[in-house]
Amino acid sequence: MRGALLRRWLARLFAGQSELVLESRAPTKEELCKKFEEIEELGVYLHIPFCRQICPYCPYNKELLNDAAADRYASAVKREIDFYADVIGGRPVTSLYIGGGTPTTMLQHGLPDILDHLHHALSVQCSIHMEAHLNDLSPANLDLIKSLGIQHVSVGVEALQDKHLQFLERPYTANTAKTVIARALGRGFQCFNVDLMFALPGQDCREVEEAARIVTDLGVDQVAAYPLFHFPYTRMGSNGQANNYGWSLLVKRRQMLKVLEAVFYSSGYQRSSVWAFTKSGIPKYCSVTVPLYVGLGASGGSYLRDVFYLNTFSVAEYIMAMEQKGTAVALSLDLTEQMQMAGWLYWRIYETEFKKQDFSRRFGRDIDRVYGRYLRMLRLTGFAKDDGDRIVLTDKGAYWLHALEDVLSLGYVSRLWGTSKQEPWPTAVAL
Repeated sequence: MRGALLRRWLARLFAGQSELVLESRAPTKEELCKKFEEIEELGVYLHIPFCRQICPYCPYNKELLNDAAADRYASAVKREIDFYADVIGGRPVTSLYIGGGTPTTMLQHGLPDILDHLHHALSVQCSIHMEAHLNDLSPANLDLIKSLGIQHVSVGVEALQDKHLQFLERPYTANTAKTVIARALGRGFQCFNVDLMFALPGQDCREVEEAARIVTDLGVDQVAAYPLFHFPYTRMGSNGQANNYGWSLLVKRRQMLKVLEAVFYSSGYQRSSVWAFTKSGIPKYCSVTVPLYVGLGASGGSYLRDVFYLNTFSVAEYIMAMEQKGTAVALSLDLTEQMQMAGWLYWRIYETEFKKQDFSRRFGRDIDRVYGRYLRMLRLTGFAKDDGDRIVLTDKGAYWLHALEDVLSLGYVSRLWGTSKQEPWPTAVAL
């Protein structure tokens, strides 16, 4: 209840309204062409919804792998690429991210074909970022990944003690994880990221420090270390008892994050987002902070300045819609300028630093006039530093501000994704 009240207050304060409603309306091709007249470059997100097993904590859209469905899915995605080729024209794609699900499940079932089609249809001017499963990183698959132009790879290792891997139902041991990480690092990716979870049940600071030292000693380029969150539509969150914001849990997370910060900073890593730490001089692996993007595939979301829209989550319905209608958009939300500014600030806080001129360039307004009192408050509380041109969050500010963002966003995600997973074509979703 308190979380819901806080979400409504924050939404009203920054977005100008306490409730956001996505409706079952798809932007027309003509509308999208008009919007792209003001867009110079964009990112592309490709969702691969297949997994070989369903993890009990994972909130993302996925289903068990079926080879026949994967082949049809690849054909449907290519149809969606063709749709956007006409809309986007020759504008450069400067970010390409493949997420899931488990993208590496389709290495032998259509992913190379999708990427080849994408490169022919769009002006891709970037290397590719892709999520991978540890058990898929055989020597042969690593060769294939490199041959596809994928230079940034992320593996959800999650833990490096066997008891925690068993709790998370990860199908490998800590020793196997270390062997595969070393194998992948030997392939010379531009950035190889490892995900680690902390604040797991029964986990202590010593174990968190041990896991961090293992990955730094292995020479991992980047580590994304984030706490375990419970989503109501996952097996871990289905009992309705989980509390993501309890004070004792927030304090425990902060203590463990301090341990991680100490290890990473002493090992030559720099903070590159709230949860991520990247080696100095390495281009960061990142999926969530691209300003404008188009989402391909089931549950693919797109953000184009003044509109956000979302494809149906159902793989079967996505395939059918693309075959029959050429579009699979299920929900959309028009965004006021105030909502756009609030969204921009949200992701800049996630990145932990930003230049004030970037806000002026995007909105034609002075950020100090719009958010000056909040920025002053951050400086006075020691949450941020302001040198006049740039805002940089301190470690304390990065954690507590994102904890506040979580109160806002986890409720939104739970409602939007939870509803979309149950209803392929919702009439509306109120956040």
